[in-house]
Amino acid sequence: MSRNAWIGAALALACSVALADAVDSLREFVRDARSGRSSFTQTVTSPDGARKKVSSGSFEFQRPNRFRFHYTRPFEQLIVADGAKVWIYDADLNQASSRQLAAALGSTPAAILAGGGSLEKDFELTPQPARDGLEWALATPRQKDGTIQVLRVGFRGKDLAAIEILDGFGQRSLLQFVDLRLNVTVAADTFRFSPPAGADVIEQ
Repeated sequence: MSRNAWIGAALALACSVALADAVDSLREFVRDARSGRSSFTQTVTSPDGARKKVSSGSFEFQRPNRFRFHYTRPFEQLIVADGAKVWIYDADLNQASSRQLAAALGSTPAAILAGGGSLEKDFELTPQPARDGLEWALATPRQKDGTIQVLRVGFRGKDLAAIEILDGFGQRSLLQFVDLRLNVTVAADTFRFSPPAGADVIEQ
């Protein structure tokens, strides 16, 4: 084998190993991460790429099926799952709505981050090329409901760093995690929500 052919074969092997690593890292995260907390930034981009909206806050989870997204910028909003229901609370409107968890979770990022089901029962996993300094795994929902087309889960080494969502309308949402700490103690009341006095409550 010529020197150039040997280098090419070595690079191809290294690339295939890196691609497999992203899927393996995702499997390990779902298997081993029982709880966690992190700060996050979310960037939502319109289908034509012309408009972007950036928000930020904190995130906590505990398997199975308990999580809390607390958006603090540009306005306050809570998304809390208590294992049975998912609550969404808009502080500015003083409005709370809820849905049964089974109907709300589906093939969403929350199913990967905090779900209690089988990862590969809900998603088809495919390795993706590295970009933006991360290794990526593509998670395609097996159940096609039109809400989410695909998820891309990015790892820096073995550390979860980002989730990118492409929805059925072509809108992209990028969640980037900062200082994610896994298997920490999270207080049980973190995942409880009671609508404030006077709130408009909509339950489905």
